[in-house]
Amino acid sequence: MMANVRNGTVAPVALRMGATEWLLLIALATVWGGSFFFAAVALETMPPFTIVFARVAIAAVALNILVRTLGLRMPTTRADVLRFLAMGALNNAIPFSLIVWGQTQIASGLAAILNATAPLFTVLLAHYLTRDEKLTVARGAGVAIGFAGAVVIVGPTALEGLGGGAWAEIAVLAAALSYAAAGIYGRRFRALPPVVTATGQVTASSLTILPIMLWVDAPWTLPMPDLRTIGALLGIGLVCTAAAYLMFFRILAAAGAVNLLLVTFLVPASALALGIAFLGEALTIRQTLGMALIGFGLAAIDGRALRFVRRAGVSR
Repeated sequence: MMANVRNGTVAPVALRMGATEWLLLIALATVWGGSFFFAAVALETMPPFTIVFARVAIAAVALNILVRTLGLRMPTTRADVLRFLAMGALNNAIPFSLIVWGQTQIASGLAAILNATAPLFTVLLAHYLTRDEKLTVARGAGVAIGFAGAVVIVGPTALEGLGGGAWAEIAVLAAALSYAAAGIYGRRFRALPPVVTATGQVTASSLTILPIMLWVDAPWTLPMPDLRTIGALLGIGLVCTAAAYLMFFRILAAAGAVNLLLVTFLVPASALALGIAFLGEALTIRQTLGMALIGFGLAAIDGRALRFVRRAGVSR
């Protein structure tokens, strides 16, 4: 429910995360945590725009097949096409290109930290551009704490190159700003099924990136990708894009842009958890502290933990 009625007028209701949205957010962070790894693997043999095009094109093919299988229809009016093009640019074409290019100059860990500024931008944009996601002290403090936790998890070594690749760092920050704008703009797709919105977005992105990729990368001059690169492209296209955006638009419709972009805080934590589970990596005190900060920041933004503490104090 987006609004309630008071004295004959419609009053906005703050969007909150339920159990389902929290589970989806964690799942989304897990699959997006792999996107930096897959991109780094693909960059060993392929240029940035070719990787970005492959990512969205693979996702577009998979999602269009899914739409047909489910018996759904894609909106085809001029207004719908323009909205999909705008969303695809803000949420895919611009940030994907900026981040992948940035990773040619800076480490993936630093890119993940800079990308974690997206909720900071989202909180500010949502405050001025929406009626139901206003900035509060708790929300602002939670965003700052969550960002600090992401920095702590990745560690100080990732910041050693800060300033060395200034344009690359600016590019990743611009990508975070684009993601924030996409979270706000994507609210207008709430009436559509998430699979339809995700399909329209990545299809539009593919059409946008294709001429740029052909002009800049001249892919016909590139060697055939090896199996490792193909596996990375399939992973980033099917898992980190197609599956991820089904969850993305489901969370956006239910919980709003600010809550959705909290996923960028969880990405470093998910990468850490995957490393412990599958690569035999050990959990350090610094990483434990970082995850605790992220958890505290998320609790502050969600608000329920603070309300519980207040109720407990009143009942004493």
